[in-house]
Amino acid sequence: MKDFAISDDPAVQAQLDRLGTLSLPQGRLSLDPVRELCARLGNPQDAMPPVFHVAGTNGKGSTCAYLRAILETAGLTVHSATKPHLVRYNERIRVAGALISDAMLAELLAEVLDAAGDMGPSFFEVTTVATFLAFARQPADACVIETGLGGRFDATNVMRAPLVCGIATLGLDHEAFLLVPEDGVPADPLARIAFEKAGIAKRGVPLVTQGYPDAAAHEIKAAAERIGAPLFMRGRDWFAEAEGSIHYRDGQGRLTLPLPALAGLHQADNAALAVAMLRHQNAFRISMDAAGKGIVDTRWPARLQRLSHGPLTEVAPGREIWLDGGHNPDAGQAIARHFADEPPLHLVMGMLSSKNPAAILKPLAGKLLSVSIVPAPGHEAHAPEDFAPFTDLPVKSYPDVTTALAALDAPGDVLIAGSLYVAGEVLRLNGEIPD
Repeated sequence: MKDFAISDDPAVQAQLDRLGTLSLPQGRLSLDPVRELCARLGNPQDAMPPVFHVAGTNGKGSTCAYLRAILETAGLTVHSATKPHLVRYNERIRVAGALISDAMLAELLAEVLDAAGDMGPSFFEVTTVATFLAFARQPADACVIETGLGGRFDATNVMRAPLVCGIATLGLDHEAFLLVPEDGVPADPLARIAFEKAGIAKRGVPLVTQGYPDAAAHEIKAAAERIGAPLFMRGRDWFAEAEGSIHYRDGQGRLTLPLPALAGLHQADNAALAVAMLRHQNAFRISMDAAGKGIVDTRWPARLQRLSHGPLTEVAPGREIWLDGGHNPDAGQAIARHFADEPPLHLVMGMLSSKNPAAILKPLAGKLLSVSIVPAPGHEAHAPEDFAPFTDLPVKSYPDVTTALAALDAPGDVLIAGSLYVAGEVLRLNGEIPD
């Protein structure tokens, strides 16, 4: 599995070209290579500021965004690492609040790749170790780090003692990697996903989670007990309801917090998890005012984002154009909930061939005016005929998003969805580059 990237900076591009030749050797499920690579570079993962470590299927990136915004509102300096990037590789590494500079990025990637020698690390292992180096060498008060794939064998999981760990919403995604047959693991798919995500738990480190169906909750509880991690689970140890505000309570008391500016009811759940993680760690005291302002100020592109006026939206004047990079069933349900009371939409969709088109199309049944299919730039994507079984509408194919928007001939707003890679191209075309 690769994650392609390009840069306008020649020094960065030279290292991205080296990264692009890497792939994860088939069947390798181990943290030993990334541990060895860290050791060759002085174990930077042990020298970083206190870490908030977040896993999950959906919502982990948004939870990280809320954590960063709240901590920064409280006056703290924060490093953060999220994935994937949308437009620029630099988006993956935010150093003391700002995207990593091209000069620093090129230097760190070269250092890690040179140290790796003939180890054969993966794209993600190199990226993670470069992130650790950046965070260890630059001062900050805290780090917010998102896992990539799973948790148990995710490269970020070589950290020994984060400040607090969090697990966001669970669902089926990346099945080809996370459901690989293995002795001694749960057979139920969602329970197996929970088992993998709970692999980030550490002895003595608070583990704060959302609430889950029984089989998944059982695996989370078992992992916490097995490793000796204090567990704080939504619906048991902390509670949150979104009715006009976020009404939060736990053993420390009650909070009333504003709803996020980010669209979608699920964003209140992500914000609540961030608050719960902050409430169950002891390094930082965060005021309710800082938490509320941070929640409202949080921005997280390509998650139910209404595009601003720009070169791409000018192609379809008079329409609201929404963008969401979600590609799994839970994401599809969240999108459908957001548009449940709105008029039908035109859907422009691109999706990697490893994903299931039904994840987005089925929840939106009866809510669509048209279905237009576009490629996912730089990746193997589903062909238009792959979408036809999941919709009663004609499926039209276009070479790119711009052409698809220009071809819309009936009134109605637009949703562009199905892939973060498509989302990144949309943001680039509309001049909304994440910063």
